[in-house]
Amino acid sequence: MMLYELNICLCPHTKCHYQPTMSSHLPPLHPALLALAARLQPSILTQINDPLWVHNRVELWLKRDDLLHPIISGNKWRKLKYSLAHAMALGADTLVSMGGAYSNHLHALAYTGQQLGLKTIGYIRGEAPQTLNPSLSDMQRWGMDLRFVSRSDYRMLRRHKSHDDLPDRQAGHYWLPEGGAQPLALAGVGELLDEITVPYDVLCTPCGTGATLAGLIAAAPPSVSVWGFAALKNAGFLSAEVESLLPNAANNWHINLDYPFGGFAKTTPELMAFMADFNALTGIALDPVYTGKMMYALYDLLKQQRFAAGQRIIALHTGGLQGNRGFI
Repeated sequence: MMLYELNICLCPHTKCHYQPTMSSHLPPLHPALLALAARLQPSILTQINDPLWVHNRVELWLKRDDLLHPIISGNKWRKLKYSLAHAMALGADTLVSMGGAYSNHLHALAYTGQQLGLKTIGYIRGEAPQTLNPSLSDMQRWGMDLRFVSRSDYRMLRRHKSHDDLPDRQAGHYWLPEGGAQPLALAGVGELLDEITVPYDVLCTPCGTGATLAGLIAAAPPSVSVWGFAALKNAGFLSAEVESLLPNAANNWHINLDYPFGGFAKTTPELMAFMADFNALTGIALDPVYTGKMMYALYDLLKQQRFAAGQRIIALHTGGLQGNRGFI
């Protein structure tokens, strides 16, 4: 397997096609946010020139957002960018959000909060463990106040979508829903399309909350098919989540529900073997929660001849490799 890399400059001032419905203008980036953005590395395009794809005359490229930053990699930075700008413009001093024990979102939020001088609070699904796992330890080390909640209370938290919607919210607190899924997240995600300078037919992303998919749909040309790959089972609700974030979306998208591998953060020996083989052949690490499942699905769909000869597919590597520590 051979790789071809196309280096594309990542500019923190890139304009986005999408304007969030809550405002006609995006919030300005605070100087501290601009300084953090300046430390990001380029997100390159890498062609996966596997003989299987060559034989079928279909091109597969990875948008390497995993390379943006060791901690705020992938869609984490993109989804947080304008929400953080909004929080800082409002004078917020505390960022509050929710996630699981290996949450990439909370992990990135804790680090970013520390870098920006903001306090952070994370509501963690489930009982507090006797010993914190590596992800939770990182969050605590970066100053996040970890608050463990029951699964029923966690489901209740999911109802709150707006930054000021959390019950008993205190002055200076800014609420970010699970995964940072709010309209401002879409603008940051949509910017990545301005970094893709080659024509393409299909744009793919893993799907957890639907915010990344919504951002891609909002920014993609109508001629491009946008595919989401659900990382959890029984994920039919994700279409409604996308539509709630993007009520006037075009009809050029769909969510594939066929590759959850047992459910969210679940895996199988078959998936892990695929990821190991892919890494050995390409040098690219995948995670079993999101990008690994999407890449397995794309290979399987190719074998089913679901792609037409001559098509170019771009798949988003959403980072989150820190979560791999939970599968060692």
